[in-house]
Amino acid sequence: MNQIIEIDDDKIGKPHNGKPITKIEISPNEKCLVTYSEEDNSIFCWNVNNVNEGSDGNVNNVNEGQLYPINTSIEIPDNITINQICVSDDMKLVYIYEFTEKSQINKIKIYDMKNNQKIELDYDLDEYEYCTFSLEGEFILYNRDSVHKKLQKVIIIYSTKTRNNKWRCKRMYRLPIEFELITSKDDNFYLFANNSIYEWNILTKNSIKIFGSDEMEYKDMSEIRKDFKIFSNEKFICTRIKSKIIIYSIELEIPIASLDINNDIQICNYMNYMKYTGLNLPLLLLLLSTNTSKIWNYVMEYCWKERLDQNEQDNIQTKTKSFRILDGYVWKAEVEEKISNINLMDEFHDKIIKNKKVDDKIGKDLNEAYETYEHLNIHLFSLYTSNILKLSRVIESNFEYQNKLESLESLEYNSIRWEISTCNERSIILQVYSLNKDNKDNDDLISSRTENFNAPKDIFLLGIELLNDNNIILITTIGLFIYHLNERNKSISLNYFYYTELDKDSFRKNLKIFLTKKTLPLPNYDSFKLSEEWVQNVKNNRESLLKYGVGLLEFAIKEQKIELVDDIYKKCISYFKKDLRNNRMFLSIITSTMPYFNEYFPDYITKYSLETAMIIDNPIYNIEYRQHKSQLHSFQYPQIADLTKSILWLRYNTWMGKLAENHGKYFTIAKLLIKLLIILPIFPIYFFTFYILSKFHFINDAYENGTYSIYYDLVSFFDKKLSKNRTTPIITFMIPYIKFMNYPRDYGWFRELILPQHSPFVDSIRSDIFKTLDGEALINFKWNTYGKYYHSIIWIGYAALLVCFDTAAGIPDRYIGADIRNKLLIASSILGFLHLIFEFRQFIYDPAKWIRSYGNIIDTCIYFLPTFTSILWLRTSDYHQIIPYSTFSCLLLNLKLISFFRIFEIYDEYYTIVIRIAKRAIFFFACFIMVILASFAFAFYILLSPKEDYSLDTRTFNDDPNNPWNLTATYQVFVNETSTSPNLFILQQPDENTNMFTNYANSLFATCLLLTGDTSSLSNWPYEENPTLMILMILFAFAMAIYILNVFITLFGEAMQDNEESYLIMKAEYLVKIELFYLLPFQRRWKSWFPEVIHYHAGIKKTRKEIKKMIEHKEWKTKEFPNLKRRLTEELEIEDDTLKGIYIDKATT
Repeated sequence: MNQIIEIDDDKIGKPHNGKPITKIEISPNEKCLVTYSEEDNSIFCWNVNNVNEGSDGNVNNVNEGQLYPINTSIEIPDNITINQICVSDDMKLVYIYEFTEKSQINKIKIYDMKNNQKIELDYDLDEYEYCTFSLEGEFILYNRDSVHKKLQKVIIIYSTKTRNNKWRCKRMYRLPIEFELITSKDDNFYLFANNSIYEWNILTKNSIKIFGSDEMEYKDMSEIRKDFKIFSNEKFICTRIKSKIIIYSIELEIPIASLDINNDIQICNYMNYMKYTGLNLPLLLLLLSTNTSKIWNYVMEYCWKERLDQNEQDNIQTKTKSFRILDGYVWKAEVEEKISNINLMDEFHDKIIKNKKVDDKIGKDLNEAYETYEHLNIHLFSLYTSNILKLSRVIESNFEYQNKLESLESLEYNSIRWEISTCNERSIILQVYSLNKDNKDNDDLISSRTENFNAPKDIFLLGIELLNDNNIILITTIGLFIYHLNERNKSISLNYFYYTELDKDSFRKNLKIFLTKKTLPLPNYDSFKLSEEWVQNVKNNRESLLKYGVGLLEFAIKEQKIELVDDIYKKCISYFKKDLRNNRMFLSIITSTMPYFNEYFPDYITKYSLETAMIIDNPIYNIEYRQHKSQLHSFQYPQIADLTKSILWLRYNTWMGKLAENHGKYFTIAKLLIKLLIILPIFPIYFFTFYILSKFHFINDAYENGTYSIYYDLVSFFDKKLSKNRTTPIITFMIPYIKFMNYPRDYGWFRELILPQHSPFVDSIRSDIFKTLDGEALINFKWNTYGKYYHSIIWIGYAALLVCFDTAAGIPDRYIGADIRNKLLIASSILGFLHLIFEFRQFIYDPAKWIRSYGNIIDTCIYFLPTFTSILWLRTSDYHQIIPYSTFSCLLLNLKLISFFRIFEIYDEYYTIVIRIAKRAIFFFACFIMVILASFAFAFYILLSPKEDYSLDTRTFNDDPNNPWNLTATYQVFVNETSTSPNLFILQQPDENTNMFTNYANSLFATCLLLTGDTSSLSNWPYEENPTLMILMILFAFAMAIYILNVFITLFGEAMQDNEESYLIMKAEYLVKIELFYLLPFQRRWKSWFPEVIHYHAGIKKTRKEIKKMIEHKEWKTKEFPNLKRRLTEELEIEDDTLKGIYIDKATT
């Protein structure tokens, strides 16, 4: 058994009895560390701040030196092997172990080293793989287990507040089967899947793909955990995999550099430049902790030279400290503090580069290094707000215009002198000199640049400031400039330009845009318009294009510069093709400007949609066999399920499991009785309830001992029986519309409620996007994520209004009293008012668009009429006055029910067809049919209207066949059973309906009745005596019944052909309505609902069908991505003659 041993301070010898230390681990906030000796089978805990100041004869820093362990240690039994150790900041120790002689099952032990007590977990697992502590002191545990013969990967987070010697489960997550947890750091999970590394934040649920490469192929996760190191700050994520260092830009969302750990020259030059980019030096140096790196050896030599003369191997490094083992004790050195106090880059350069002979290979490495870090100037600008503030205060205190005629600005920094002037009040001239110490009047010109602007006003210099040798800030009357000197190729480049008018009156107001945010604002429209050279700089620089490309492409589209638009489009596609795994963000430049393409160049949307159809951010396609109910399933990588809501369920199951262990026979009998007496009688309700609870993660199948867990037993049973039939081959694709759904991150709450901002998706509803599987998968994701739930909420609100008003209007007084009716009417008015609020918001958002959509007007009438009727009914007792209003209110409310069944996909498809036909035929109805009706109505009026005067009150005798008195019914009077009297008869008094053609309005209404098949209005005229009437009836029947019927058959056929696209377009428009007017502003910024990148699984059957359709329509073969498409057709065994001549290069697309 493990033992906690308290050691008397007076009897402390060397830790671990002087035996070698095998493992050393430090706490998240670097407050303590633990060491383990395999030979001594012991664990000691050390306080990092407990430094022996007398351990060194020459102490310059009391925070450095020899550490001493606390007086508590743990003895480890001989028959176990420790696989992992971790420790918290408050000295709580956890280690994962396995028994040497038994099967390899990892167990866990937890000890409080301060209080000498053992700790248990309230939710215990059978096996453990990885554990660590978070910065907040939470305990994170990772486990792989088989439940119902299905592998599950679970991450559990425990609170380390000890209660009854236990830690309680706080949060729980389930990983996708293809993902593995590498490590956890700073509230982030780092995951590995498909040769790629992902970061998933515990708090925000946001995920990013850091890097992917075929070189990162691992079968054993213990190997990658050994090879993997990661450090990050707010701007960069630096990772080391094997011998590669990857620098990932959080702002640009791509890897910006890949360094070889064994290439000292490349890394030295890179770090020499890093001092200006915001990536602090220790962040990168920590990834070099290997004896093969000369840079690391030099750093360690410098950091330890004041403490240790022995050339001991370092054991562990953190962001700020380094630890070594010497003579059985742990020694500490402050790495960050020492590095920040020396000009380390210059010393590196002297020791590593200048002392080497620069052969061809080294020269090539130097060129590659310079090319790499020269692109990183884009990261400098967020560091300059303090410089801009300082410079602006100087300018404001002594405001004056400066030009070349008045003065020539000159600044020196180290060995460089910059000279700035203006020329012709439309140009800026920059000259850079290398200072000549021997002859100050004869400095060497390094480079010069003349910047011409199409400025609307004169350019004057207001202030300049040198940031370092290579970068300078200029504030002028037309805005802010940042220039960069590339000493390698002796050139000056414009790295930033933002146009704004800075005169004396508006200086402070307009300059605020540079000072109110952490980063400089993106260049505006006028910035590109004024400087062609600035446009070319952005277009031709990879990182600048990614950061400023959206603004540049927007400018090019609006200015209709077709060549520039095409260049940017091709560059974005080209960058993505060069590295499918890591450069997908370049596609966001195109998709973020889709609204402008839709307005100016819609052909580019068609082109992009077809060229990127069914692509993947991976060089190869993989066919997998999975159980999918749908042939198209959209998702966000990684699909991590939050099981936190099911923790109570887990505790219940854990308790039941302990009962089963302690009272096995009785527990089994009780469990059987519960199933027979409780579950079986209400089995349908039980099964449906547990299905809902499982779907929303209120329960889960991670534990199997619960009495009510029969639901998962049944699901597992049917899965086994149906698995062969349900498992289908699927293939994974990436939806190429990157950042297409995202809303701007900056917003004002009140303004967003009135006038919500747009996403590119909102303004780009177009059939070209939805004609491919990508568009369908996009709509499916949005609908399944939030659309169907909000549709249900809207439907419930409508149903409540319908039931309340129909009940109040339709049930007689004898069944409900006036009091209940009034309450129903009050509820109806409130519900109707709420619906009208959303309609009013749509009107304010875009009045013109709202008016053009007859659906909006109809919806407003549907909600307004019952609301108005309810209020009127409450204010009046005249029931007869209310009847017409309540009649039409009920009619419209009940008809509205048609649209709410669209939550069912089959119904929605046919609903879309009907609506689409109505939209297409509305002009036809309004014009063509009305003209026909009006024409026939007039013809009937001419033919059948009375030609002589008559009165309905007094009988009028004349020979006019259209006289109502001559058309009314006449009844004979019988004198007896067989005889009638010729002088006696009964004449029915005519009314307005006897002859409906007495005026044109009634004639038009009678003609409309004829359209429905009602011929009663013509029944008073015998057809044999009226051939003209017969001809008119035949013509009307032909025109309306035959011609219009065929028109509708044609429209219906066309709608059926384009049904899928129309269905998706209508669904997209409905989703836009939900997003803008029903979601709250912060919900539109949720990454889980509006991710930047979406993937989808497509069934092989559906994929083959889609590709064949595109081949048939000659849409499959495109200029871009031919290799990817050729691979896909070969994987699916589809014959495609158009791609047969394309050679598949495995290294490229």
